[in-house]
Amino acid sequence: MARLDCREALKKLSKSYQKARIKLQKLYERAHRMQDDAMHKYTTHLVKEYDAICIEDLDVKGMLMSHVASKGVHRALFGRFRSYLEYKCKSAGVKLVIANRFYPSTQRCAVCGNIKKDDEKITLSGNKKHGTKHNEYVCYNKKCPNYNKVVDRDMNAMMNLTFLIDHPRYNRAL
Repeated sequence: MARLDCREALKKLSKSYQKARIKLQKLYERAHRMQDDAMHKYTTHLVKEYDAICIEDLDVKGMLMSHVASKGVHRALFGRFRSYLEYKCKSAGVKLVIANRFYPSTQRCAVCGNIKKDDEKITLSGNKKHGTKHNEYVCYNKKCPNYNKVVDRDMNAMMNLTFLIDHPRYNRAL
């Protein structure tokens, strides 16, 4: 019954509204094709350029539930990126390492291996105890060459993920 009411309501909509709706659908389809094309080109580039690739196993569904990050995560197409990369690496014979979801890539110092715990951890808002920003990594291990130096958090995480390619035994939650 409700379905019939919906169809009747659609029939009553103005022609200009229907034209605008069709035009918008075409624009969404065009944007989708552009994103898909860019994703294919980028993943193909990665597979041709590198003989080993490491990515994180992100909780995409959980991130979509977060009101803070959901729109950005949805637009970034992490799930599609991973599936394209998996099948392209498999067909090209490229080694693909998927880092454990709980591997501390952003909490581990890439130089000394020290792992931040408790109130030293970096969150999306930074570290309140030490007053660092969300994109900064500072190692507080006095024996580390990077002791008290500000390093880009993403660069530190990238070095940790690169480390996993040659040392898969460390690919676990700590």
